[in-house]
Amino acid sequence: MKQVPQLSVEEAARLVRDGQTLLVGGFGMTGNPVHLTHALAELGTRDLTYVANNVGEPGIGGGRLLRGGQIRKAVGSFFTSNPEAVAAYQAGTLEVQLIPQGTLAEAIRAGGAGIGGFYTPTAAGTVVAGDADVRTLGGQEMIFVPAIRGDVAFIRAWRADRAGNLQYRLTEQNFNRAMATAADLVIVEAEEIVEVGQIPPDQVHTPGLYVDYLVQASLTEADLGSSASVKGSSRRADDTRLHMARRALQELRSGDVVNLGIGIPTLVADLITPEHGINLHTENGMLGVGPAPEDGGAMHYPVNAGKVPVTALPGASYFDSADSFGMIRGGHVDVAVIGGLQVDAAGNLANWAVPGKPLLGVGGAMDLASGARRLIVTMTHTDPDGTPKIVPECTLPLTARAAVDMVITDKAVFEFLDGQLTLTGLMPGATLDEVRAGTSAPFAERLSVSAED
Repeated sequence: MKQVPQLSVEEAARLVRDGQTLLVGGFGMTGNPVHLTHALAELGTRDLTYVANNVGEPGIGGGRLLRGGQIRKAVGSFFTSNPEAVAAYQAGTLEVQLIPQGTLAEAIRAGGAGIGGFYTPTAAGTVVAGDADVRTLGGQEMIFVPAIRGDVAFIRAWRADRAGNLQYRLTEQNFNRAMATAADLVIVEAEEIVEVGQIPPDQVHTPGLYVDYLVQASLTEADLGSSASVKGSSRRADDTRLHMARRALQELRSGDVVNLGIGIPTLVADLITPEHGINLHTENGMLGVGPAPEDGGAMHYPVNAGKVPVTALPGASYFDSADSFGMIRGGHVDVAVIGGLQVDAAGNLANWAVPGKPLLGVGGAMDLASGARRLIVTMTHTDPDGTPKIVPECTLPLTARAAVDMVITDKAVFEFLDGQLTLTGLMPGATLDEVRAGTSAPFAERLSVSAED
């Protein structure tokens, strides 16, 4: 069996050349090869195309390359979390290609499998689709996405043996597994490098045939910036938001696989008990999400899609981002509960582009909205200035078309019954007159009991 050469982090970074395409694993700072990116930043290698879910925190991970002006183009799904990326984009010094998170993972997996591309329903009919080829397959509109390959991949693993076999920890598989297959040169930084045979064959997540070089790189909290110090804590929410979360919980059934978005949907997780029998899914690679831990940060626990530490319930499982979004697009997630900015009379959803802000962060919303069997949107009924959010036609960039099944606001519950937007419930303290005044979309009325009953 071959022995994979071991390099110093500086030697490994020197293998990256100006102008190359660099794939970088990690979800936020979880499973992020920070030592390799920091070493590359020291060299001044420039004009890089940086492919990753995001570019890290300011000055951390890819954020250090960005700060040094070394990234020419960033390809990924969520850049708004780094204000320096936003500033560089607005200044015209950074080109950005925004790709939905699940599409990004699948494009990398296709690149590693020698497939030229694929058709997906995600982002069909949205500005993110751009000028992609559009086909109707199986009665569903889909867009073509080319595969993605890199010249070099930087990967983070928990353990590697000297044959290059890799084992990841908890939710650290994320983009690492697919990226390890999709570059001409794969460099792995591992917390532990062990002898061949010390990783049991059934615990190898990435076979050694993909790996070209190993780097020993232990991880400390200082390496991860603020991500490592995030602590689990009970969230405090006002009664209005809790009413919405409780109403959403009423729609979930024992045995359901459920994905909860950030914001108001996250509050639903705090209300779920083992007796509910609900299996929570997070798109960064976990099924069986439990409550936040009492203490300890992302160094010690899996993280959810909000990059917050969580616990694992009995029977939980971990997988990579490509498999996770395959579950979503394949219709294996029963319910998604996500936030919204606008929902219109045709069931279209807009929830990712904030007015006046650059379009730099779509995340996994488009995949969830088009892939989950049932989509519930939670949002305030109006903007702070009283502008309705339930409208005749969305004016903000769309997330998905004709995808919404239910809308829960602080005032009312709407469902799409027989294709028509229908008021089916009032929230505590709300009146029918308030709902009519705050809703610009036409709707039918089929009111039942209070949403809290």
